[in-house]
Amino acid sequence: MNSFLLNQGIYVSIALAVLGLAFAILLIRQILASSPGNEKMAVIGNAIQQGAKAYLNRQIRAVSMIAIVVFIIVWYTRGGLSSAGFVVGAVCSMVAGYIGMMIAVRANVRTAWAASIGSHPALKVAFNGGAVTGLLVVALGLLSVGVFYLVVEKMAGVQPAIDALIGLALGSSLISVFARLGGGIYTKAADVGADLVGKIEQNLNEDDPRNPATIADNVGDNVGDCAGMAADVFETYAVSLIGGILVGHLTGPENNHAVLVYPFILCGLSIISSLLGIAWVNFVKQKATASLVSGVAVAGIVSAGLFKWVTDAMFPESLVMAGKTVTANDLFYCSLIGIVLTFVVVWITNYFTSTAHAPVRRIAKASETGHATNIIAGISVGHHATLLPVLSIAASIWGCWELGGMYGIAIAVVSMLSLSGIIISLDAFGPITDNAGGIAVMSGLPEEVRKITDDLDAVGNTMKAVTKGYAIASAGLAAMVLFGSYVEELKAVLHVKEIAFDLMNPQVIIGMFIGGLLPYLFTAFGMDAVGSAAGAVVREVRRQIQLKPGILTGQDIPEYGQCVDIVTKAALRQMIVPALLPIVFVVGVAFLGKEALGGLLIGTIVTGLFVGIAMTSSGGAWDNAKKYVEEGNHGGKGSFAHAAAVTGDTVGDPYKDTSGPAVNPMIKVVNVLAILVIPLFFK
Repeated sequence: MNSFLLNQGIYVSIALAVLGLAFAILLIRQILASSPGNEKMAVIGNAIQQGAKAYLNRQIRAVSMIAIVVFIIVWYTRGGLSSAGFVVGAVCSMVAGYIGMMIAVRANVRTAWAASIGSHPALKVAFNGGAVTGLLVVALGLLSVGVFYLVVEKMAGVQPAIDALIGLALGSSLISVFARLGGGIYTKAADVGADLVGKIEQNLNEDDPRNPATIADNVGDNVGDCAGMAADVFETYAVSLIGGILVGHLTGPENNHAVLVYPFILCGLSIISSLLGIAWVNFVKQKATASLVSGVAVAGIVSAGLFKWVTDAMFPESLVMAGKTVTANDLFYCSLIGIVLTFVVVWITNYFTSTAHAPVRRIAKASETGHATNIIAGISVGHHATLLPVLSIAASIWGCWELGGMYGIAIAVVSMLSLSGIIISLDAFGPITDNAGGIAVMSGLPEEVRKITDDLDAVGNTMKAVTKGYAIASAGLAAMVLFGSYVEELKAVLHVKEIAFDLMNPQVIIGMFIGGLLPYLFTAFGMDAVGSAAGAVVREVRRQIQLKPGILTGQDIPEYGQCVDIVTKAALRQMIVPALLPIVFVVGVAFLGKEALGGLLIGTIVTGLFVGIAMTSSGGAWDNAKKYVEEGNHGGKGSFAHAAAVTGDTVGDPYKDTSGPAVNPMIKVVNVLAILVIPLFFK
């Protein structure tokens, strides 16, 4: 078994990735075969589909122009193989987001119709729509890295293949920053604009068809939370897998193929466990939250069992990694730490963002005394929410380092990200149920149907917050691996045994200050973009209502396309500068020296982790505090507390869906680019 896994392990992982793709296709066929509802629902659903498709097509054209420039730079500095990897990573990142989004905008209307049958049928359609995205992310991630590695290895050898994978990592990371930022600006500009005029000024319900921004709002859910999240986690998944391979190559024994194959095998086996988790949600009838969480638990338990078996089979003898003796048990425990950290982060994020727990209810209570106290409470919750995840990540790093050194940390990251198939199914479930609720309202479905879609939407909102916490926590762990890869790559290029980043060295401190600044500047640009675009939406909605008062009585139909056009143009225009900031900072600081660039990486990782967790937690808590009030608590809809809760939600929108989650790929772009420029600046 050991020799088979060593020789055929990558091929086995590719076969399992193909299996994941096959199941994604089966789910697509199943979703499309279900009823899309009545004619009015079909019209609304088609409007959302066309808006989402038009935006993504324009985004791809805009990003392609920038990608071509970066491709030429990578070709000039790192050669043809790395530039080919850049193209593969960029294309697969786009494809994962595009296909996932196109299925989500078809699953939404079918979820709304399935809700007329019952809660579980609606849950199945929405979850399976999300599972398509989850399976696409892991299958395309594993296929792109595995096939590209094998092709280049056959052509040029192991070292060129690993170098070329860094180009693939940069391609996926760069595209995911644009997808996250552009989709986040789009969705939150529309959402904030719709809420400020619709809910606060005109006292309209969520997704009321009389609101001119409602179609743009529903389109935004898909281009932000489906396409953006898919590209984001595809990037994290691919970069983590590449990080594991790179660290194994740099720190492992010479000619030990097992350390290169092992990350591939872990990712491949996790596709099996994700499929079992998806099957569990489909066939075991439970309440929505219990069903989704138990599906993840099944996937995690199965993964742990498979990891134990394959680790013992691949490492019958201990090996020396960077001077540290590592056994099969050590590596298995590292993989187990990654699985446990996933569940810990999910539990912590759920506590701070669910309506069932004290933090969200505290924000709702604070809404009774005004808008300002709601904002204060929300910011406080976000800051409190950083404590436990950061301590958990620190404990994981320490434990893995003691067990397996830098390679042990890399294996924990791979293990954590290997569960992306089931985790992203939960995330994409959120916008599908959100859209289903909007379609139910706009098409006038019975109250009991809207009750089911509202309940699923509340669960989906928590799931979105949970998966953002997962993505950012995994990014923090992955960034540690990439920083270690930067150090090891420096040693290899400079032919030295040790490189120290001394805190008494002013270059290191300068780099840390600049790196610590980057997440703040990056998120500020994202918040500015949402505020500016949302203001334009507010003015447009007010203009239409003033021009056609019959919109509010149902006599006139709003011009939905105007708001769609406003947010599309704003998102494409304003995503460029913040997305390019990481490139500018890395190249600029590289001129100061390798110590300064190392300090930049450390500073970006530390502040980026805190900013990302705080913003996504605050945003999720604000959103669910609003939903908690709308359920009839603290005065319910139309009350003073409700108006304050809506204000908090609109502040939280760019926190949780634009700037906060975009920090995740931004951290990876900085680290991957730093590794890429080493031969250019530090020979």
